[in-house]
Amino acid sequence: MGSSVRELAGATPATRDRYVDLLRVASLGAVVLGHWLMAAVTPDGVGNLLAVVPALQPLTWLLQVMPVFFFVGGFSHALSYRSLLRKRPEGSEDSVYSAFLRARLQRLLRPTMVFVLVWGAAALLVQLLGGGGGLTGVTLRMVTQPLWFIGIYLAMVAFTPPLLRLHERYGWGAFAGLAVAAVAVDVLRFVAGVPYVEFLNFAFVWLAVHQLGFLRADGRIRLRRAALLAGGGLVTATALVALGPYPLSMVGMPGEKVSNMAPPTLALLAHGLWLVGAVELLRVPAARLLERPRVWRTVVAANGVAMTAFLWHLTAMFGVYGALLALDVDLPEPASAAWWAQVPLRLALAAALTAALVAAFRTFERPAASAPVQGHGPLAALGATLCLLGVLGLSMVGFGGLLDGRTALLIAIPVSAPAAVAMTLGGWLLVERAGRRTP
Repeated sequence: MGSSVRELAGATPATRDRYVDLLRVASLGAVVLGHWLMAAVTPDGVGNLLAVVPALQPLTWLLQVMPVFFFVGGFSHALSYRSLLRKRPEGSEDSVYSAFLRARLQRLLRPTMVFVLVWGAAALLVQLLGGGGGLTGVTLRMVTQPLWFIGIYLAMVAFTPPLLRLHERYGWGAFAGLAVAAVAVDVLRFVAGVPYVEFLNFAFVWLAVHQLGFLRADGRIRLRRAALLAGGGLVTATALVALGPYPLSMVGMPGEKVSNMAPPTLALLAHGLWLVGAVELLRVPAARLLERPRVWRTVVAANGVAMTAFLWHLTAMFGVYGALLALDVDLPEPASAAWWAQVPLRLALAAALTAALVAAFRTFERPAASAPVQGHGPLAALGATLCLLGVLGLSMVGFGGLLDGRTALLIAIPVSAPAAVAMTLGGWLLVERAGRRTP
């Protein structure tokens, strides 16, 4: 792998925006580290460190960096779709769409489907043998939770063509329209008390951040606007939390009536704006750093396994805690001095086990041979929709209670784990077929 990384790094075109690759890796890495730090596992169960020590909740304003990943996604999607359009035969936008979906989703869905199938088989075996209690049961329920991010990302890929057209026509106005829609949703939610309207912000908030990536692709977020985004977003987020109904934490907290994350709120959108502005202000010094061959090779290597590491990092974390309990290692009270002293060991063990899992499964993240620019757009859209619903459903229901018919509500519809897996697998196969099919 070392030689291939060296070759890839050496073959990097001079026009490539290396900073985007760094942001992609750094944002996923921050999420992984945040999950490892926030887990407060004891022999009695699994809690959240931020609930144990509320004074630590401001850290989520640094560790909740998913807006950066979605911002980078918008940048990459714009470049990818435009590249395909330039190469298309006249009158074949339908096939371009299916090829775009397959190309963008392939590296996302292949490792995801392996994760889902491996964990599904393991969960079935555990429960057939009568297990599923204690930490094992918690693991089966929680290990799929990060899949929500993949579901949202699928939606962003699927909506890229129409949203890119809106961007090309209205520019900042397209972003502003989505932001205003997010404001309207929160007004209807918190002022008018309209039920269920808050779920619309899963689209408006995240797609607004995604739209900023389009603006960056066109070079329309320069230093002055980046400073305005950072300053304005931070001031707005602070005011909303201080004066409005929004909690301090930018991640979901157990027992809270309102979460900034699920569904996203206007406070989270403001948080995303300040993060986007902040990382753009760091672009020039970071770009100079990335010119160093060793630094760039590290980023290239990390990008090649980032999704696999993200998918399996909770598996590693629960594996470490399970091993410690099995070996009768004392798990101190969360946030105690002994607990903090044990943090470096737990992080090192989780990182080592994640590395082992990456070594086992990284081959599925490698891109396969590219499909011809032909296909069937409606079939690809149907496949992406099924994947989106299946992945979101699985993130909510988990693999616990697999044999008991356990369900979770997905848009007011009960979804079981087998149904969610079937939708994800079926959608993936449709996307693959659509990308290869000739008209």
